[in-house]
Amino acid sequence: MEKLREYASHLQSMSVVVGFGVAYTAYYLFCVAKKPMLVGKDRRLMQFLLNHCPTLSEKYFPTFWCIEARANTIMRSVLMEKPAMEPYRCERLELPDGGEVFLHWLDNHKSPSSPDTDIRPTVIILPGLTGSADANYVLSFVDDITKLGYRTVVFNNRGNGGATLRTPRTYCAANTEDMHCVVNHIKQNYPKAPLIGVGVSLGGMILVNYLAKTGRDCGLQAAMVISTAWNIFKSTDSLETPLNYFLFNHFLTRLLRDAVLRNIHMYENHVELDVNHVLQSRTIRDFDERFTSKMFGYQSVSHYYQDASTFNKLHAVKIPVLVLTSADDPFSPKSSLPLEEVKQHPNMVFAVTSHGGHIGFCEGWLPRGKNYMDRVLSQYIDAIFKHADKELI
Repeated sequence: MEKLREYASHLQSMSVVVGFGVAYTAYYLFCVAKKPMLVGKDRRLMQFLLNHCPTLSEKYFPTFWCIEARANTIMRSVLMEKPAMEPYRCERLELPDGGEVFLHWLDNHKSPSSPDTDIRPTVIILPGLTGSADANYVLSFVDDITKLGYRTVVFNNRGNGGATLRTPRTYCAANTEDMHCVVNHIKQNYPKAPLIGVGVSLGGMILVNYLAKTGRDCGLQAAMVISTAWNIFKSTDSLETPLNYFLFNHFLTRLLRDAVLRNIHMYENHVELDVNHVLQSRTIRDFDERFTSKMFGYQSVSHYYQDASTFNKLHAVKIPVLVLTSADDPFSPKSSLPLEEVKQHPNMVFAVTSHGGHIGFCEGWLPRGKNYMDRVLSQYIDAIFKHADKELI
């Protein structure tokens, strides 16, 4: 009798597990795995993307066991393997004010499809807030672009990627002067080579601000931005919720403080800065209020955030731009996306996945290799270089 009761209890436990598994699988298949929502005004650009970027017509199946946004974000960073590839060629570019940035090139001289270096299509990549050419998502992009036969150059912001901070000035989302210098430098060296810009997170904000300021004179054929914040006020509010603060905000603020500490000799006599107060920052907003806004001459952090936000600048962008973002991005929640605004202006299309986190987009049971984001980027870049001249002009 005792064994019978144990067997019944075991069956009951198994039925609960099976029932949960069936329910979760049904939820995953019907509520999680979805095609991205495509939003834009220009039907020609939309059709171009559907014709040449098949991944945008497919469902995105996030990793089954980490569909939650923060888990998706963290797992990509932790588990993703860095691809084996040729070493970069590092170039130091001196800026007009005496500062410097490092450009990391992968020239792809062995490219069978673009053997002429003078006209080899080129992609400039702008990493995120504290990212550089060695970030795993950047390396993955460079690897894919190289396999397509194109050249890449990673624009590391001041003080990143091995560069020395030679002036007190660093970088921010609103300032595009360094981007101007980098694009002009590339065009001077390769005036006949078509150029695409790819910006990730903060890099996307810099890129969109640059495109809005330069219009048709941007020097780029097209652009793509990934996991970018459009309304910084809403993004910082999201990052200051308890769990997001614990997982992301606190960590990124520490990296920003460490960068100031490494270069503290630059700031000890700076009239506008209270360095000790900067080093006590606990959030990105604190840091921007005490350091970034003062460094770039803003009256307050609110003035800086207003100038840096890009949701109201879509009308000024004059080249094709694909935006890849997720509706559950903790850095850029869906409520902050300018989806209604993009319906009023051509040249931009938003591809919004239901899940994916921030620079996450994990796929497969163990998300160590290429994923949804990598495929979209590769297809888009290849499509622009091969077909845009005939289909988007």
